Amino acid sequence: MNEPDWDAWTPTERAVLCFVVKGGRILLIHKKRGLGKGKVNGPGGRIEKGESAREAAVRETREEVGLTPTGLQERGEVWFQFVDGYALHVTVFTAEDGEGILTETDEADPFWVDVGAIPFEDMWTDDRHWLPWMLRGEPFVGRFHYDGDRMLAGKVEPA
Repeated sequence: MNEPDWDAWTPTERAVLCFVVKGGRILLIHKKRGLGKGKVNGPGGRIEKGESAREAAVRETREEVGLTPTGLQERGEVWFQFVDGYALHVTVFTAEDGEGILTETDEADPFWVDVGAIPFEDMWTDDRHWLPWMLRGEPFVGRFHYDGDRMLAGKVEPA
């Protein structure tokens, strides 16, 4: 299958990811349901009607792991086109910290890991391409083409 025409691309849905990065460690989750179930990722989810990406990042992190992220910074965006037609635009945030009690929920089992030990082998394939940009604080746009959970093509560029 040919790579999507990214110039004409329009997302089906919009979502967010929010990674708390503090003291050389990053907060990740074992995702328990929905897109990416069984994979490691950051807290996040779909943006609700009338909600900004920033508001969604705060709400989703609170709902999934019990923390309200503080010191939010928008770092980049990732565009996903799936062979089945689903197209997802994700705004990626980092947070300096979080207020509250880190809690496992029916959506996510959170855990801290050293930034140098991120378990990329348990994550979506694209994460290894754009997460380093996020961690360096370099604005980026990633575009990835998937067939199910198999990446067909992808690239990351400066935003």
